[in-house]
Amino acid sequence: MLDVSPLETRTRTAAGLSSVAAWLPPPAFWCRRGGDGRRVTWIELFFDLVFVAAVAQVGTPLLVDHSLRAVGRYAFLLTLIWSAWNGYAVYATRFDADDGLQRGLTLAQMVAVIFMAANAEDDLGSVSSAGFAAAYAVMRLILVAQYVRALAIPEARRLAGEYAIGFTIAAALWLVSSVTSAPARFVVWFAAISVDAGTSLMASRHTERLPPDASHLPERFGLFTLILLGESIVAVMKGVQAQPDWTPAAAASALLGMGFVFALWWWYFDGAGGAAERAVRSRADVRRLEVWTYAHLPLYIGLALASVSVERAVRDGAGVPLPADAAWVLCARRRRQWSRWSC
Repeated sequence: MLDVSPLETRTRTAAGLSSVAAWLPPPAFWCRRGGDGRRVTWIELFFDLVFVAAVAQVGTPLLVDHSLRAVGRYAFLLTLIWSAWNGYAVYATRFDADDGLQRGLTLAQMVAVIFMAANAEDDLGSVSSAGFAAAYAVMRLILVAQYVRALAIPEARRLAGEYAIGFTIAAALWLVSSVTSAPARFVVWFAAISVDAGTSLMASRHTERLPPDASHLPERFGLFTLILLGESIVAVMKGVQAQPDWTPAAAASALLGMGFVFALWWWYFDGAGGAAERAVRSRADVRRLEVWTYAHLPLYIGLALASVSVERAVRDGAGVPLPADAAWVLCARRRRQWSRWSC
């Protein structure tokens, strides 16, 4: 039997992927330190629309169940939804191709997100959640196809190859989990999440040499923040519609609910400088970028949970106090002022 080292295996795999990439037209390479900053494209904005529905769908059970178990389920599924969005955003900040193939891949990813959302309402041990994992795996495999295209760019070959190999392994694990019953399914999920996260951390060592666009990536994160704040505005509207009459207490709850959402917007975009430019020129900048990126995950979970409780507060605004579990969801959020850093 031949003794093949893991490094040699990865090298052979990357070489095989490169031969496939040679038959595909390469995307545009946006990774550069100077010149005009890149702006978000229309197809990226269109892509974000499907996540509006996904975030709303995954939070539906919380309207009637604010238990710790329900919150944990919601946080897990929202993390995967964000991970699917983040994978596309990180790819698109370096590579772009406005051709039929890229648009077809984007459409396929949007369909996968729709299937994720359609399977996001039941318990994690259900058949529906298995469908959620399968749709997420498909989303990852489409992202792999996009990175395979990027292998045709010599200076980005190692970065694209590591993402392609790592996400392929993770996608395979997610597919295995979709045909595995609980609780064994949760073990496979843990392994898949570990590979997903490990791939991103391993590839981050290329960030100093191939940094993301300093303005494009923060703009993308700002847009996803607006998606979640938009869910809160919809929650206020639904709460207003559910009120039987307009008492002073009911009007005050609606006004304060909208004021709460506006204050969150003000804090993120002005107070914390969440969408400010973030240029990467050193290893320390890479670490700060990683902290800034992953700090958004608890922030997004907090924003999404707050929107559910705001709807409950506005709906029951006629002098009815929030139940203890709903009050906990709304108030037990840790607010942290993330420092602004830029070039």
